[in-house]
Amino acid sequence: MTVPGAAPTFPTGRADVELRLPADGAFVSVLRTTAAGLAARLDFTIEDIEDLRMAVGEATALVLPEADPESDLHCAFHLGDRALTVEVSVTTSTAPEPNYESFAWQVLTTIATSAEEVTTADSFTVRLTIVSGTDL
Repeated sequence: MTVPGAAPTFPTGRADVELRLPADGAFVSVLRTTAAGLAARLDFTIEDIEDLRMAVGEATALVLPEADPESDLHCAFHLGDRALTVEVSVTTSTAPEPNYESFAWQVLTTIATSAEEVTTADSFTVRLTIVSGTDL
């Protein structure tokens, strides 16, 4: 689990799978289902797949309120050796302050092997990694 101020290690480079959808909560199920399908291809356990689905939902709950109207929700998936890193991001005209006390963040950091929020002048991203078969 990553705590504020810690430096998690995330994959760099081109994502293996990318999705761009309207920044609307109606599309969260598409991201959750895609994450579950990719995790199944990596031989994640059923429990880890469900944890990943929940983590993707929480990451999306963190970024969607910050999205500019009519913008897209972008999701990048990096596949590893029994690990999956997911980056969920939106375009935003205001740089939100990370809220490490929010319920969504608490759930996310409890489930994920590592997680971080990245804020730039025009985007807000939540990155998370779940490694299958590890005790958190």
